[in-house]
Amino acid sequence: MLNDIVSKRLKELRAGVKLSQAKLAAKLGVAQPLIARYETGEHLPPIELLIKYADYFDISMDFLVGRADSPQGKLYQYQPKELNDDKMMEFVEMCFEPNSPANAKLKEAVIKLLKEQNQ
Repeated sequence: MLNDIVSKRLKELRAGVKLSQAKLAAKLGVAQPLIARYETGEHLPPIELLIKYADYFDISMDFLVGRADSPQGKLYQYQPKELNDDKMMEFVEMCFEPNSPANAKLKEAVIKLLKEQNQ
């Protein structure tokens, strides 16, 4: 059940950094009794608070809600599909200011690296 997963992970995160419920509540801007209710599974935290937890502990929402077993989340190891040459060039052109000599050299280096990677 979702409440069980969320409550367990919230408690483990807090205990893992040796924070009391009161100190964590102060850092997240909520009352300590709410932290206790969330950690026991009595209530499910609102999405805004889950985001604060994720930001505070530098973890993914996927991990908090049980969609991933890794704190980095489901897409942490995501590798985008290879770009074809036209799309790659369009992307690189978009990233650099066209009239800057320094950007021109950097752009050439990026293009070279991308072509080497796609080979």
